[in-house]
Amino acid sequence: MGKPSLIAIVGGSGAGKTWLADQLHSALHPKAARLSLDDFYRDRSHLSPGRRRLINFDHPRAIDWSGFRLVLEDYLAARPTSTPVYDFTTHSRSGTARLARKQILLVDGLWLLRFAWLRQFWSLSIFVDCPAQSRLRRRLTRDLASRGRSRDSIQRQFVSMVEPMHQKYVATQAKWADVLLSKNCSGSKVNQLAERIKDCLP
Repeated sequence: MGKPSLIAIVGGSGAGKTWLADQLHSALHPKAARLSLDDFYRDRSHLSPGRRRLINFDHPRAIDWSGFRLVLEDYLAARPTSTPVYDFTTHSRSGTARLARKQILLVDGLWLLRFAWLRQFWSLSIFVDCPAQSRLRRRLTRDLASRGRSRDSIQRQFVSMVEPMHQKYVATQAKWADVLLSKNCSGSKVNQLAERIKDCLP
C-alpha cells in the first residue's frame, strides 16, 4: 500500500461533520478508515467533576495536539497506530483503539485547519458550514441522548462558550478549505466528494 491520503472534514459543533464522515466512509468502503479529533481531548481524570465542568472544551487548547500530530505522522509512515478513546460523560480517556491502515483516512474535527503545520497533512479539506440554530438543535439532540446533559445546561453552554468560540476559532478556518459545503449535503454530493477523494490517491 502506498502513502495514504488524509482528508479533513471541518466545521462547528453540530454542523454535520460526523454524518458526512460516516457517509463518505460508506461510499469509500473498504478503502477508508475513520479518525476523530474529539478523541484527543486532554484527559481530565485527575480533576474533580466540578472542575471538569468549568473547562472550556470549545477552545483549541483543550486538545492534545502533540499526541494528535504523532498519530498522523505514524499513520503516514505506516507505523502501528493507536488512538485514545474519549468519554464525554466523564471528560476522561477510557482506553485506546487500534487505527486500521487504509488508503484513505477520513478525519473530522473542529480545528483541523487552524494551524499551518496541521494543514500540511491534508490531501483534501472540506469545511461544513451550518447556521447556529441548526447546530444548537443538533447539539441538544445529541447531548440529551448520549452525554447526560440537561437542556438548560446545553443552551447556556452554547451561548456562553460554543458560539463565541465558533466565531473566533472555527468559522475563520473556512478560507483554508478546498471544499466549502453551505447547504444540506445530498447523496449525489456525497458521491461527488467520494470521487474527488479518490482522485487524491497516489
